[in-house]
Amino acid sequence: MQKRTFRWNSISASIRFVKIRVSKSALAALAACILSVPSLKAGEIAPVFRRADAPVSSLDPIQATSSSAGRPVCLVYETLLQYDYAARPYRLVPYAAETMPEISPDGRTLTFRLRDDLFFGPDACFDTPDRRRKITSADVVFSWKRLADAKLTSGGRWIFAGLIEGFDEFYEASRDPKRPTDYTREIAGLQTPDEQTLVIRLTRPVPDFLWRLALPFGAIVPPEAVAAYGARFGQHEAGSGPFRLTDWKRGHRMRFERRPGRDSARDCTPVLEDWTGTVPYEAIEYWCMSDASTRWLSFLRGTFELATEISRDNWDAVLDENGELRPGLAQRGIRIAAQPALETYFIGFNMDDPVVGANVNLRRALSCAFDASTWVAFNRGRVVASDGPIPPGIANRLETPQPYGYDIERARQLLAEAGYPNGIDPATGRRLRLTLTLGKADQETREGAELIASFFSKIGIDLALDIQTFPHFIQSLAKRNTAIFLLSWIADYPDPLNFLQLFASQNASPGPNRVNFSDPQYDALYEEACATTDEQRRRTLCLEMQEIIRSQMPWIFLYHRREIVLLGPHLANFRLHDFPLGMEKHWRYKPGHP
Repeated sequence: MQKRTFRWNSISASIRFVKIRVSKSALAALAACILSVPSLKAGEIAPVFRRADAPVSSLDPIQATSSSAGRPVCLVYETLLQYDYAARPYRLVPYAAETMPEISPDGRTLTFRLRDDLFFGPDACFDTPDRRRKITSADVVFSWKRLADAKLTSGGRWIFAGLIEGFDEFYEASRDPKRPTDYTREIAGLQTPDEQTLVIRLTRPVPDFLWRLALPFGAIVPPEAVAAYGARFGQHEAGSGPFRLTDWKRGHRMRFERRPGRDSARDCTPVLEDWTGTVPYEAIEYWCMSDASTRWLSFLRGTFELATEISRDNWDAVLDENGELRPGLAQRGIRIAAQPALETYFIGFNMDDPVVGANVNLRRALSCAFDASTWVAFNRGRVVASDGPIPPGIANRLETPQPYGYDIERARQLLAEAGYPNGIDPATGRRLRLTLTLGKADQETREGAELIASFFSKIGIDLALDIQTFPHFIQSLAKRNTAIFLLSWIADYPDPLNFLQLFASQNASPGPNRVNFSDPQYDALYEEACATTDEQRRRTLCLEMQEIIRSQMPWIFLYHRREIVLLGPHLANFRLHDFPLGMEKHWRYKPGHP
């Protein structure tokens, strides 16, 4: 095919090139966006990084149950440890901690020293001349008690549940609805010998414990802010992170600016080869845009410096038939970055549901009806088919074929064994009707759900769609009000147990076990795997757990995504990261391109 070049100096030129299908309402939203969002200009004195992202309902770290919530949380708050931005394989480095911890010979006691230059604020809740306060080890304990407070119903309690001495006892004591939670009550495994020292005592050795300390759930917050703002604490921030929240128009835009008084040498470190001639971004803006075409055209216009989750319809606009970046994009200084993503997408079955949860053969039949090859083709090769809960690239992944892969005839046989021959519900005499709940309303999600419905229709099952806003969707899962739902899990850290925990009964909703799977044999294997320091035994246990999940099918394994993003011409010092929480602090602005 003859190589084509395109001009990109106008939106109309972009529209001629991009295949899009948009409604009148989407076009109206696009027009409003183009008029309201300023474009980047070369040589801005205080460069601003702008990106599209999902709406966020809270900046409270203990409520950061999605990646879209974790990103802004980690801009404004700090955790004890963080990921080394450039290191591969991934490794942890100190963040609020001064150094990596001292670990006792039995692996159960960890001693941290905090940095002495950490300050909350500025914020009106601090009664000091500069409205700032130094962080102490007691603040860490307070923050983690909030994770253990049953009245706050944090989805992040699992990171410490059963692992820190006294943590579960605090949780049980806080469950009394008639009494306020007593924050003077000690957690035996969290001691503060002085203001800069934190001693953690574990119930047993926990091989993956340090990874958990880089999660936003454990970020350090000030008691003064929680007391001052009460129920509005999640709408405010008084953190110590590299940025502070300066403007928040709900459902529209969040703006963050560099935190005054903070040593900027700790952040925006030039670590990659393209940092020469760059400067740190002084502000970050997240724009809420649910429509994929609007996001895409905004990126082409230069409004955003990062394009993620490129829609299926726009894929031909990115790569040519040889898999190379289109010349028109490359000529504008746009670059592509790609790597396999440590995440998995699935259809979950609520095991509490009397229809799908109580009938393993029905779940198996639906799995056999899912046509993985058609799904990959539908997604233009941006995904790889899944055959289990753990994505490629994670140790101790089961590599054998799954027993309930695509097979229509077997699906029909299993459906009959489930009590629904030819898909007929004997209770009604009509086709069995199931409902798939979605947390997104964009066109690609709808089209994907409709394709899944067509798969199930081939075995005689009707699949209705229930589309909710994402916050409502998460609440529905937490309350166990959905029977079947579409969801993904992004690795919290690079360890197989981070995926296998999704089926431990102790983690049932509102925890990460959204399907409420409960199996005593699985739980016993999981508990042993969490405690053993014998790597070979741990591998055996992980493989056995995956076999159980493949047999019981609380999920239909859909796909693992390939992370593919486009970088605008001004974005430098960028590296794809599977755990990108707060990573914008490292990104830099490169002047020069129009």
